[in-house]
Amino acid sequence: MTTTPSRLTSFRERKDQYYGSDPHSPLSEAQRTAFTGMRYYDERPDLVFELPIDSSGEDVGEHLEMPTSDGQAKHYVRAGRIRFEADGQPVTLTVFKDVERGRYFLPFRDGTSGKETYGAGRYLDPKTRPDGTLVVDFNYAYNPYCAYGEGWSCPIPPLENFARPKIEAGERRFHDDD
Repeated sequence: MTTTPSRLTSFRERKDQYYGSDPHSPLSEAQRTAFTGMRYYDERPDLVFELPIDSSGEDVGEHLEMPTSDGQAKHYVRAGRIRFEADGQPVTLTVFKDVERGRYFLPFRDGTSGKETYGAGRYLDPKTRPDGTLVVDFNYAYNPYCAYGEGWSCPIPPLENFARPKIEAGERRFHDDD
């Protein structure tokens, strides 16, 4: 009996193919030659959430220049906060809206950062449901391009998005030595 791969598995396979073979991937030519695939956590259905976005804070709607790895700044608006549990602990993170693209953006660090995952943090792109809630699936958490080499401009997660518990989902560190 043949099983159909999950949507996440198919996504990861396509991403690995792109990273390993496309000259536009964030990997250098030498990295692509040696590339055998990203390192991922196993799929975690318990880290998929449909969450309301709390837009009641005084700073919601504020424009923010988020610093980046190359000293530039990217422009975002604080859209609101989400609340959930990870590793048995409550977590509150700020969701931003990309001024240029109008998409939600969730940069974060957690208890795995610098150990099991990229030290500067990971990103997630929450999706909006018709009822206004956000689908926040940490299985799709990904490393910024800066995790693979220099020459990229990557937003640095703000202190308000440093979560204490481990969020063991999504991409792991690319290199063992970062």
